[in-house]
Amino acid sequence: MTPSSWTDESTGNDDTERRYWHMLSRYERLLEISRNLNSTVVLDDLLEKIVLAAAHLTDTEAASIMLMSRDGTLRFEASVDSAGVSLDSIEVPLEGSIAGWVVRNGQPLVIEDVRNEPRWSSTVDDSTAFQTRNLLAVPMHSRDKVFGCLEAHDADFSEDDVDTLNTLAAQATVAIENARLFEQSDLIAEMVHELRTPLAAIKATTYLILRPELGEEKRRELVDTIRNETDRLTRMTTEFLDLARLESGRTRLAENPVDISRLLKEALETVCTQAEDCKLDLELVLIPEDAAMVVTGDEEKLKQVTLNLLTNAVKYNREGGQIWLRAQLESDRILIQVEDTGVGISAENLEHMFEKFYRVADSEGYTSGTGLGLAITKRIIEGHGGEIGVDSKVGEGTTFWFTLPLPGIEEGDGGSSTGQP
Repeated sequence: MTPSSWTDESTGNDDTERRYWHMLSRYERLLEISRNLNSTVVLDDLLEKIVLAAAHLTDTEAASIMLMSRDGTLRFEASVDSAGVSLDSIEVPLEGSIAGWVVRNGQPLVIEDVRNEPRWSSTVDDSTAFQTRNLLAVPMHSRDKVFGCLEAHDADFSEDDVDTLNTLAAQATVAIENARLFEQSDLIAEMVHELRTPLAAIKATTYLILRPELGEEKRRELVDTIRNETDRLTRMTTEFLDLARLESGRTRLAENPVDISRLLKEALETVCTQAEDCKLDLELVLIPEDAAMVVTGDEEKLKQVTLNLLTNAVKYNREGGQIWLRAQLESDRILIQVEDTGVGISAENLEHMFEKFYRVADSEGYTSGTGLGLAITKRIIEGHGGEIGVDSKVGEGTTFWFTLPLPGIEEGDGGSSTGQP
C-alpha cells in the first residue's frame, strides 16, 4: 500500500467518522426535541417549536409546516425564516403545489430549484416576504393517512437531512395530535363546568316547587326559573357544538357573494322590536352611502356575527340610548362597527372579551348568557380572513368592530392598516 493510498483511506475514515458523530449529535438533539414537543400542549407554541427544530436540525434558516384541516383543505400554519416566526394560516392548493404532492403521495421530495419545478406553487411566497429557492418536504403520517407536510428551505440537502426531517415529522405528528386532544378535552371540561350552574338551579327549583305551603304566584316564578334555565342550557349546548365545529374545522364557511349593505339592513330590522322595547334609537351609516359593498363569504354566519353584536348593544345599553351600525368601504376591506351608548366595559374585562365562557357582570354583579357568543364571532370573522376587536370607556359606551377583505385582495395588499382606524 502506497503512502498516497494511506492518506486516501485515512481521509475516508475521517469523513465517515465525522458523519457518524454528526448524525449521533443530530439524534441526541432529536431526542431532546421530542421531549420538548411532547410537553407542549398549546398548538401555536407547538407549531413554533416544530419549525424552529426543523430549521435547526437541517442547518437552515427557514422551515414551514402545512396541515390538513378536517374540511379537506391544506393550510400553511407556521414558518420561520431570517425575519422570525410566523403563525399565519394560508390555504395551499392540493393540486399544483409541492406540499400537496407530498400529502397526496405520502413521499418525501427534494427540489434543487423551485423555479424549474412544475409542482411549485408560489401561493405562500406571494403572501410573505420570504422567497424559496430550494426545499426538502416530508409527509406527516397519522395512522393510515397523511395529514401534513414539513418543509426545510434553502440548503444543499442530503439523505441524512431527509432521514432527520422524516424522524422529526413523526415526532411532531404525535405531539400535534396530543395538543389537539388536549384542546378538545379542555373545552369539554369547561363546558361540563358551565353546565353545572343551570343544572343546579333547575334541581334546587324542582325541590322548592313541590313544597305544599308554596303560593301560586311563587310557584309560577319557579316555573319561569326552570324555563329560563332550560333555555339557557339549550343555547349553551347549541353554541358549544357550533364553536367545537368551528375550532375543529368541521364547519366549512360558504364562499358566495355577500351584499353587506343588504345584510346589515336585515340585521337591523331583526333587532328593531327589541330596541324599541328599550326605547333605543337605531341608525345605519354606510360610507360612502351608495357604494357596492360585496364580499366573498358565508352570509348566514356573517349575519350571525352582526346580530350577536347588535343584541349585545341592545342588552347592555341604557334606556333611551343609541346604537350606530356603520359600514365603511376602504381600499382593501370593509370596516363594520357596532357602537352603543351603554355602560361600557372596564379595561380589566376588555382583554378577556373573546375568551370562551367569559362573561362581564352587570351593574348588580350578575352574569348572564353563555359566554360563547363572542368566541364564536371571533372564529367566524377570522375564518373569513378578517379581524375583530373592541374599544370601550366605562360610562360612555362600547364599539365592537370587525373587518372583511374585499374579493381579489391578497393579505398584506392595499393601504389600510390592521385594526380599527
